Amino acid sequence: MKNLAILIILICGCSLKLSAQESIISEIDYATLEKYIQAAKKSPRRDVVGIKSDIAKNEVTITTLNYLEMFTAAYYYRPNDRIAIDVNNPYTINGFQFGITTSLGALLQRPFQVKKSKMDYKIAKLEAQDYDLTLVKDVKSRYYDYILQLNQVKMNSQSAMDNKNVADNLKYKFEKGEISLDVYNQSRNNLSTSSSAKILSEVNYLKAKDALEEIIGMKLEEVK
Repeated sequence: MKNLAILIILICGCSLKLSAQESIISEIDYATLEKYIQAAKKSPRRDVVGIKSDIAKNEVTITTLNYLEMFTAAYYYRPNDRIAIDVNNPYTINGFQFGITTSLGALLQRPFQVKKSKMDYKIAKLEAQDYDLTLVKDVKSRYYDYILQLNQVKMNSQSAMDNKNVADNLKYKFEKGEISLDVYNQSRNNLSTSSSAKILSEVNYLKAKDALEEIIGMKLEEVK
């Protein structure tokens, strides 16, 4: 019973140290989070969305100006020293004659083409706005996960350190014959479990950091 009591006290001591770190709300830095959001809005991926919107806007202008392409201006010049009335073409007179021709089909289609280009531009703007909303949401989500994994690393590192101290302490007591082999082995198992949890949390932290850096388009250390 004495051996078991020693082990329970030592394990509870480790648990009490970790319980104070169970909340991560206080770890959220909203100023830093806003910097990450602004960095994401300047990333190449976001630039592509903006460029598509600009292209759609330019298409509206181009389609509108293309009204002029439907009209063809021409002129005909007949020197004054020619006979004023041409028997073969009595409508021909001396001097300059001007004319404008157009395609009726193109003229009728143009308003619909302009309307379509305006609708395409509106859709592009709405898609850009929707992308920004989704982008902000994703940055926040990845940042929260990053903070979570960072705290998991801290907690599991502390747990592994505490279990190592317990195992070292009980090893000394075991060698002196003060505790049983079962108690000592349990401390070694606890150390192995906490060490594995530490390594796993470190991997998850690196993945969360990579995911956050991917969406903001740069290393976290580069964000000013």
